[in-house]
Amino acid sequence: MRKALRWVLSFVLVIGTVATAGAATAADRSADQKTATDTTDIKDRILAIPGMSLIQEKPYEGYRYFVLNYTQPVDHRRPSKGTFQQRITLLHKDTSRPTVFFTGGYNVSTTPSRSEPTRIIDGNQVSMEYRFFTPSRPQPADWSKLDIWQAASDQHRIFTALKKIYPKNWLSTGGSKGGMTATYFERYYPRDMDGVVAYVAPNDVWNKEDSAYDRFFERVGTKECRDKLNAVQREALIRREPLEEKFQEWADANGATFHTIGTLDKAYEATVLDFVWGFWQYSLLSDCDTIPAATVSDQEIYDTVDTISGFSAYTDQGLTTYTPYYYQAGTQLGSPDIKQPHLGSLSRYGYQPPRNFVPRDIPMKFNPLTMPDVDYWVRHHANQMLFVYGQNDPWGAEQFRLGSGARDSYVYVAPGANHGANVAGLVPDQQAKATARILAWAGVAPAAVQKDESKAKPLAPFDSKLDRQKVERQQTLRP
Repeated sequence: MRKALRWVLSFVLVIGTVATAGAATAADRSADQKTATDTTDIKDRILAIPGMSLIQEKPYEGYRYFVLNYTQPVDHRRPSKGTFQQRITLLHKDTSRPTVFFTGGYNVSTTPSRSEPTRIIDGNQVSMEYRFFTPSRPQPADWSKLDIWQAASDQHRIFTALKKIYPKNWLSTGGSKGGMTATYFERYYPRDMDGVVAYVAPNDVWNKEDSAYDRFFERVGTKECRDKLNAVQREALIRREPLEEKFQEWADANGATFHTIGTLDKAYEATVLDFVWGFWQYSLLSDCDTIPAATVSDQEIYDTVDTISGFSAYTDQGLTTYTPYYYQAGTQLGSPDIKQPHLGSLSRYGYQPPRNFVPRDIPMKFNPLTMPDVDYWVRHHANQMLFVYGQNDPWGAEQFRLGSGARDSYVYVAPGANHGANVAGLVPDQQAKATARILAWAGVAPAAVQKDESKAKPLAPFDSKLDRQKVERQQTLRP
């Protein structure tokens, strides 16, 4: 395993967590060698892992695809205090290939797919559902056990269990909250992975200092586009009364309620305030042509905001799935708060805090030290880490950055890209460099690439089903 020196540094920073990481023993190495020649069916080998059970196997040409449950401790510091079933999926290609550990940071998809690094290295892929997203939620739910260290420890146990079957190099990856998750995993268990590819990962170091977002919205795109978006957003608040009547009609027809956020008025304004952010997160500058003038009818204003922000987002029904995210935003991750001066006195509530989106019977207390710790670690101890951002993505306003001590690590920004930024969207020299480093970290860089990084390209051909871009529009302000 790599990064011995950095592990020593991490030991000093994370007292009490290193013991769980362990060290490779001669017996482990012997077991790894044995797995390389094991002829037992891969499903049987996976299910022989203690705590692993099969939910479903789905066929896909060239792969075996498994949806699995894995028994995890509710509290990794006190494993005897109960367990829960965590969903994972496994896209199996061959035990002789490297493996990518993918995290989305939310629910796991049970449809076969490949992340970009998995295609680049032509490898296996393990995907994990983040703890407390249903059905991977302990019962009863002790929300104090939802934190980034516990989630990183989930990943560490899964990796440790599967490494005996997949002995080649491992990379971790994820987009947005998944990119944050991959970064936190590396911070707490730096010996596990051989490389990290984190896409569009926000880094809210100081939760109360959000001026970077204000500067972003003053400069993004063109003035013409910014003015157009601001005018529609402002008009939606000017016409609050007739548009809230439409919202109420929709809520009555669909059984939507507002107990968590408190009132329909709060939900309406929260949706409108997300409008400009939501546009830049998921749209391109060329999409400004689809935004109407502020003089259009009430229905057109309502439909435009609904398309971009989604009026269902802050209903009880819309918030329930994402309670774990808002809990984490309000306890560790932080959340953006932007000024939007063009709204003047039209805004009654401003950007509402995560506490407003979590049921009141779930206690929350923010820890202001967690993100500065991660940020410091990345700046000074990052090794074989790649961060990719989109130029026009609001979440990239606060990025991870590299400082003294970081080695073989990079931060790249894809020009004109939104929250779907990837390696393929980088300028040619950065694209080649990033691809070459991913191949090298995975231990599969061809000789030609080792000599000339400009020759780097994905090892697996594009598959329109496995490799389709999955930038799902998350209606509400979430990474």
